[in-house]
Amino acid sequence: MENKKRTLLEDIKMIQKGIGVWQKIMPSYVPYLILESIFACLKPYFPLYMSAEIVNELAGSCDLHRLLLLAGIAVAGSFVLSLLSRFTQGRLDAIYKLFYTRHEAYLFDAANHFQYEHLEDPKVALAHTRIKSVMNATGAGLPKILFCTRDILRKILNMLVSAVLTISLFRVAPGNYTGFFAFVNSPWAAAVLFVVIAVNSVLSVKLSTRSIAKINDAISALAPMNNLMAAHMEAQGTDMHIFKLNSLAMADYEKYMLRPQWVKDFGSASSSLALGKHLLNMVMKIVVFIFTAAKAWIGVIGIGNFILYQGTVQKFVDAISELGSNIGELRDNNQYLEETFAYLDMPNNMYKGTLAVEKRDDIDYEIEFRDVSFKYPRSEEWVLRHVNMKFKIGDKLAIVGENGSGKTTFIKLLCRLYDPTEGKILLNGIDITRYRYDEYMALFSVAFQDYTLFAFSVAENVAASDTFDGGRVLDCLNRVGLGEKIASLPNGIHTNIGRDYENDGVDFSGGEQQKIALARALYKDAPFMILDEPTAALDPIAEADVYARFNDIASDKTSVFISHRLSSCKFCDEIAVFHKGHLVQLGSHDELVADENGKYHELWNAQAQYYTEKTA
Repeated sequence: MENKKRTLLEDIKMIQKGIGVWQKIMPSYVPYLILESIFACLKPYFPLYMSAEIVNELAGSCDLHRLLLLAGIAVAGSFVLSLLSRFTQGRLDAIYKLFYTRHEAYLFDAANHFQYEHLEDPKVALAHTRIKSVMNATGAGLPKILFCTRDILRKILNMLVSAVLTISLFRVAPGNYTGFFAFVNSPWAAAVLFVVIAVNSVLSVKLSTRSIAKINDAISALAPMNNLMAAHMEAQGTDMHIFKLNSLAMADYEKYMLRPQWVKDFGSASSSLALGKHLLNMVMKIVVFIFTAAKAWIGVIGIGNFILYQGTVQKFVDAISELGSNIGELRDNNQYLEETFAYLDMPNNMYKGTLAVEKRDDIDYEIEFRDVSFKYPRSEEWVLRHVNMKFKIGDKLAIVGENGSGKTTFIKLLCRLYDPTEGKILLNGIDITRYRYDEYMALFSVAFQDYTLFAFSVAENVAASDTFDGGRVLDCLNRVGLGEKIASLPNGIHTNIGRDYENDGVDFSGGEQQKIALARALYKDAPFMILDEPTAALDPIAEADVYARFNDIASDKTSVFISHRLSSCKFCDEIAVFHKGHLVQLGSHDELVADENGKYHELWNAQAQYYTEKTA
């Protein structure tokens, strides 16, 4: 991904936005982070300081009572700090365990508020995969905000504590010294040491920023293959086993993963980062050792303090160097944050409207398509063209046509998943875009051909909620012909669908699953009932039975049926025939089948071999 140049202010605002997101996702994280960072910082310094005091006492007056007191303080203090550190770390670890789940849930919830066209856009799906790929492999994006803020807080605390403990290291010793020791005893030595630390930090930041950017880019390049692999995994089933398609998928995946150039790029970036940091760290250790040893030689510090300062100065150097790296990582991470926020902040251009939909006990609603034409975003092909139709209240309307004729698109426009490219759709004479979006959507209960059932209970799937009326759920299941099946199960409507999370779940057949989806449409009890080929997995007899049941069930509602089997729609008041995006015929079954030149007559006779007295 291209690394966009941003100003420091833009970077700060981006990071602040990321922190704000995490406060929403994990509000309990910050208090424990602060406490854990304080205790984690003090835990190594305290025994180091107490050890230095004990060594100084041993090298000095060697007072037994003082030595015992120091030893007691060292043991007790270390024990208390260890307890506090373990307690806060345990709480923080528990929060971390939920980290990826909460992050994924946040992305999932955001997608549920997207404009529908984004959900059908492959680029949006790829963006989601890129975010997850980089997150899982390197932690870049929103996760980096979480961990970098933790690391930055720890480094700042380390710098403060180490600075307080080492301040005496820069005292000037009395006496005259020459050569190197005179320089070490002068204020210039401290200035030079800080310059060396600063140069080391700058080099570390540049090295980290460049290497991490290369690593993240290499991981991000895997997103298309990860997206494809995820699709393969979702498609696991009988075909995968019988035709051994998994070997084909894995061969393609491994071929992509083991590309020489990708391996070279990733390996080079990783090894360069590790080697560079190791060399810089070794240089600083040598400089710190020489400086503190010289200070001990001229008597500025004692033997115990020499041990102390070896640790504290090195910790200060490490902290400031890694702090610079963390800040560099955060700024470099902003390119991935930018991509994440571009996904999360995807605009919803569907006009929501302000008019309330009139609540009518008589369900007196009328829908009219007025010269409606439509083509999908990013496409120049018209899917529907100049459609004019008016729904009569309480009528049963069947929509038929060959595949690709525009039937499902017609339903998507009716439910306002998309808005017409041209023309208008009216509800009781008013453009539907003027109504409040959620109130208009509440008018429709739909069972799509690509329905979705979740690994929850039957009742939760029917009610589309974790709270439900058990009597209503069972009634809806009875009305679609699934009551006896559910009653025969030990847990009844509380039976889990599938065995993904429950061992006592039930794997329902395709036809049974479709009936559960139909029961969900009934449970909503909306004025408009729409069935978009939800009976594709049923045989003709079962399909005709389902539609007949719906004819009785939805007698007082406006119902729209889409079916690929024309015989199943004979009971409808009107049948709309679509062909290549045009509404070519509209009438009853008898009227349309009598028109020998019409499309319906052609379709009917093409399927006539399947229509017997038994299935008609």
